[in-house]
Amino acid sequence: MAKSASEISQLNAKSTIRGASKSDSEVVTTSSVLGKATPRFPEPAPLLSHGDARIISVVNQKGGVGKTTTTINLGAAFAEMGRRVLLVDFDPQHSLSVGLNVSTREIEGSIYDLMMDESTKIDDFLLKTSVPGMDMVPAHENLAGAEGGLVNVIAREKVLKRILNPVLDFYDVILIDCQPSLGLLTVNALTASHWVLVPLECEYFALRGVALLDDIIKKVQLNTNPDLQLLGILPTMFDRKTVHSREVLERISEAFPNKVCDTTIARTVRFPETTVAGEPITSYASSSVGAASYRRLARELIANGGVR
Repeated sequence: MAKSASEISQLNAKSTIRGASKSDSEVVTTSSVLGKATPRFPEPAPLLSHGDARIISVVNQKGGVGKTTTTINLGAAFAEMGRRVLLVDFDPQHSLSVGLNVSTREIEGSIYDLMMDESTKIDDFLLKTSVPGMDMVPAHENLAGAEGGLVNVIAREKVLKRILNPVLDFYDVILIDCQPSLGLLTVNALTASHWVLVPLECEYFALRGVALLDDIIKKVQLNTNPDLQLLGILPTMFDRKTVHSREVLERISEAFPNKVCDTTIARTVRFPETTVAGEPITSYASSSVGAASYRRLARELIANGGVR
């Protein structure tokens, strides 16, 4: 049985970013690609208290754009900076659980059980990750049946919000890894969230679905969560060697001015390796450019007010 949040979180998270400044200079930024001055994001001040968690849904209806990679590594970067982090695997493919070395055959319960049974408590389903200060709620493939199971539930769009409410005062940030779909599960995540972070692969076909996602966000704002805001569009899988990636990044910036993250995630073989290793890149390859990119992204989001 998983232990409660107060028992399982390791709160002595320490920075492991020695030597990161050298890698920071190699991180691809939107500003540098567009020929603009690159902003610097300072190391965030330590928190004197915890809680009042900001909930961020990591969403894109297109698969394979880096949602799970972003959720795991951004969460680990926040934890390094002393933030208490909770990751929620909200995808029936349960890639986040696999990416953190959780066997779905061995877990005693998952987010599905919390969605389907109001008598359950989130404290009983929290798992400790290998990253100090970062916990998770796993998923199982049975989550695919949740949408059908919620059809007759009153306020079915707010089920996840109810589940997360009891731990908001414990965590500083909650990241929800959403499925590549804009169905009821994703609407649940958006209804529970303060922010939406959209990983967007730097290729032309990835641009086509962003308008649809923007429409869904507006509908959620109108009907179930008026406080929902777009935190940013995160360019991912940027290929330094191609003009194509540069052109796509330019188009993204033109279509969504002031909404594109300055930190850009470049392609690297390190990310697939971390999935096999079952740990974030910040610990698997701590001095890599990939690790530096997610640390810079964490500093950027804190500096911009998305997270304390």
